[in-house]
Amino acid sequence: MKFTAVLGALLGAAVVTAAPGTAKRRERAAKLLAERSSRRSGLMIPDIDDTTTSLDVANGTSHVSYSTNWAGAVMIGTGYTTVTGTFTVPTPKVPSGGSAAKTYSASAWVGIDGDTCSSAILQTGIDFNIKGSKVTYDAWYEWYPQVAHDFTGITMEAGHKITVTVTASSKKTGTAVIKNETTGKSVTHSFTSGTASLCQTNAEWIVEDFEEGSSLVPFADFGTVTFTDATVNGKAISSPTIIDLRQSGKVLTSCSASSESVTCSYV
Repeated sequence: MKFTAVLGALLGAAVVTAAPGTAKRRERAAKLLAERSSRRSGLMIPDIDDTTTSLDVANGTSHVSYSTNWAGAVMIGTGYTTVTGTFTVPTPKVPSGGSAAKTYSASAWVGIDGDTCSSAILQTGIDFNIKGSKVTYDAWYEWYPQVAHDFTGITMEAGHKITVTVTASSKKTGTAVIKNETTGKSVTHSFTSGTASLCQTNAEWIVEDFEEGSSLVPFADFGTVTFTDATVNGKAISSPTIIDLRQSGKVLTSCSASSESVTCSYV
């Protein structure tokens, strides 16, 4: 989950009309500032009726769990310092039965912590949004619980190949990098001390239904997102927990993992 800093509100500056993802994160930022102590945005929210089962993946036994906001794969261990993955930018669609007047959104990102570690998340990724026939994208970085920020100087469109990487040089410092492999453009943000301390116990490749205010945004039909060349600390994925997104008793994703990739499809 991401929260964009509301600089206009804090500094008295005029707020410029932004892409849907940016506007939503600004709204979430205002809510965060007012209710920081009770927020769980950004963390994996287990489905209230969560059940966990085992399944076999190419690199050994894994587990599938359910969440109301995350879909993808999580490794749980120690000493995770670098997580990376490459995916093709999808074309989101209005879900079956959805309204052309409503905005539907989702995010794809990689991160460190946020599942069993609730103190911080280092993450970076992109939002994809659709309203009617209009599709927009934005790229962002975040060290939760600080607010998220949009990258500038990088654009993307459906079909572009994007590599996302987060690196924790310590539990309070690190970098977020997004590279558009199709255009060759890359952007980086460095986090300095003063941020919340990571546990370095979770590595993630996630498609997310993020929050606006206190509610999840309408979830977009994102098609399929596959994180290829997915590694943690430069090594292959091993025995991850698979997470599928389930809301109101309905499973909305089907995710799987191999030693080198994580795939999630909207169902």
